[in-house]
Parts: sequence; C-alpha cells; structure tokens
Amino acid sequence: MRNKNFRKTGRPSPPRSGGGQSPRGSQKPAKKLEKRSESKAEPRREGMRGGQWLYGLHAVQAALANPRRKLGRAVLTPRAAEQIGEKRLARVKVELAEPGAIDKFLPPGAVHQGAALEAWPLKGESLESVIAGTARGKRVILVLDQLSDPHNVGAILRTAAAFGVAAVVVQDRHAPPQSGALAKAASGALDLVPYVEVVNVARALDELGEHGFWRVALAGDGAQPLSEAVPADHETGDVALVLGSEGAGIRRLVRERCEVAAFIPIDKAMESLNVSNAAAIALYELRR
Repeated sequence: MRNKNFRKTGRPSPPRSGGGQSPRGSQKPAKKLEKRSESKAEPRREGMRGGQWLYGLHAVQAALANPRRKLGRAVLTPRAAEQIGEKRLARVKVELAEPGAIDKFLPPGAVHQGAALEAWPLKGESLESVIAGTARGKRVILVLDQLSDPHNVGAILRTAAAFGVAAVVVQDRHAPPQSGALAKAASGALDLVPYVEVVNVARALDELGEHGFWRVALAGDGAQPLSEAVPADHETGDVALVLGSEGAGIRRLVRERCEVAAFIPIDKAMESLNVSNAAAIALYELRR
C-alpha cells in the first residue's frame, strides 16, 4: 500500500503529547520512554493529554470514517492496513508494526486485530439537539441508569446501531468513559450512535416526556410484558427505554418518571438476563 503517511517500524514510537515534546517538555525523557517500551513492554496507558488508543478493526475503521473525530496516528500490521484501505488512512500518519509491538501500547489481553488508532473522545451531543435533529415518530432512545461496565455498554451501543436507536443516554458520573475497551465492544457503534451524557437521568426522562416519548422501565418485577407496554394508539410512537445498572437495577426516582415498568418473559429456571442481552431482546420487540 503506497501512502506518504506510512512509516514502517519494528515497534510504534511512544504516544505523542500535544506539541511533539515528551511529557516533561524535553526530548531526553521521550527517548528513555522509547527504550523502556522496547525492553519492558511499556507503556500500557491509553494515550496522553486527552488522547487514547482505540483498537480492533471495526472500531478503528468507524473512527477513521467519522469526520467529528480528532485523530493522531494509526499503528497497524501490514495486513490490517490493507483491510482498512488507503483511502480511509489518508487522514492519519500510519506506522506499520508487528502485532507484538502493538500489544505494548494497549491493556493486557486487548484483542486489537492488528489495528490501533490514537484518537480523542467525541464531543458529547446534548439530548435537546438529538431530539431536534431526528424526525418525530417511532424513535427509540435508550436511557442507561448507572451502567458502569464498558463491555456491557459497548454491546448495547452495537445493538442500538443495529436497530436504528436515535441515542444512548447515560449519566456522566456513573458511565464508562469513551475508552478503547468501550469502543472495541461497540464494534464501531460509538462513532455511529450519539452517546449523550447527562447530569441527571430523571430530568432527562422529564425532557423526553415533554417531547412525547412513552417512557418504559425494563424491570424483572414489571407490571406487564414488554410486548404490551406501549399503547397501540400512542400519539407519536416515540419510546424511551430505561435499563438499570448491573447490580442495583433502576433507581426509584428514575423508575417513577416512566409511564410503565415492563418485563421480558423468561423461564423461571433463570432469574435474569445480562443487561446487554436484555437490551437486544427489548429493541427487537419494540421494532417488531
């Protein structure tokens, strides 16, 4: 693949830090960091000064295709570079490296598929702008009440993209950051579905109710099955589906903002479903 931005190296150089200097403002520490990364497989961090490493082919491809993303550089195996394509990689400087060299810049056990991309978190969208920017009628917005596991939230984002969800709303203090692990689990959906961070989930539900969304809390002790939770004559057809945290479930004040609490019928042999699996089943039911 011919690209002026490509540079072949046995291992990636350390993450850039703003003005091209080392974290302490001199070139000498930067050289020491490079030497350590060669002998001790360091650093394991996800980036510097706001940057982070996204990894996995789908996450990297989606970030490269997103014009809203601020990007640094890509560190790829030759095979991954070919799979991604020269056109997508034109936005960034590319370093070609062996898989083991890429491992050194990612969390232990990260499955990167030969692709890592230095990127900055997306600027959050407001709930108001999402509502205003989508056509009224049969919209679905997912509201996550204090879900903290990046793998679950990433899987939910992936499902949300598959079912055309208008946005995923989370509470800013109790939601996973836009990390490499979240982006990998989302398989590119972090760059496709608006990830809206709000201060107060209950107030966000008030706002959704004011715009005609029928608010449904998904809970094992709900009053009716999800298939019956949304009235056939609901004026707009817009639905806000609330999912609770992995341990505590939906908080009382959040649940009180909903028109109804609904459940997914499952066999009594199993007490509950993983929240990301429940989200997939619920979205299928709502779209069906």
